Amino acid sequence: MEAVATDSSSGSGTSGISGTSGSERPRRARRTRMSGAERRQQLLEIGRTLFAAKGFEGTSVEEIAAKAGVSKPVVYEHFGGKEGLYAVVVDREMRRLLDMVTGSLTAGHPRELLEQAAFALLDYIEEYTDGFRILVRDSPIPQSTGTFASLISDIATQVEDILGREFKNRGFEQKLAPLYAQALVGMVALTGQWWLDVRRPKKAEVAAHLVNLAWNGLDGLEQKPRLVGHRKN
Repeated sequence: MEAVATDSSSGSGTSGISGTSGSERPRRARRTRMSGAERRQQLLEIGRTLFAAKGFEGTSVEEIAAKAGVSKPVVYEHFGGKEGLYAVVVDREMRRLLDMVTGSLTAGHPRELLEQAAFALLDYIEEYTDGFRILVRDSPIPQSTGTFASLISDIATQVEDILGREFKNRGFEQKLAPLYAQALVGMVALTGQWWLDVRRPKKAEVAAHLVNLAWNGLDGLEQKPRLVGHRKN
């Protein structure tokens, strides 16, 4: 049964004490109960914090329930268990990051679009640090598609369209756009993982250096890149 919050504003008098009537009784504490949606949201937030701090294996249903002030069956009722709660947390974080990145890719010069994408990822890391910590861990649920690699692939698909147009304008092979999109997004994502803990230099400087490497590399891109080492295959 769910725990309920109470307001213990009971009366100060009791029967048998001078100044009170024997028929008077202390007022009962007002009881407020969370709605199903409120309880679900509470459990999601608690689970998110614990998964970020301890990982999936280090977090127990008992601890989640205790933090929420409910019994274990309440957690099972809402999510079917720890795996179900974890899957919902990951799905929400993936959608949040993907929405932030794709929403940032508005009209502008291709270099500006790269800046917007870099800022979107760094903004997410800064504002939703717990969520990013969960995403960069390997999913402990075999059937889950909610992995950081799949998320990076989704973001790269958005960048692929931008690169495809740029390649077409430059006379490059558009079929190579997916390869370059994966490389660019992977570079930004891995840098983001590093910046997650160090937080130096500042966000804007990190974005500027990322775009410097990406854009100036693209700016001098060869249509037919050559291998200069001894290995040719």
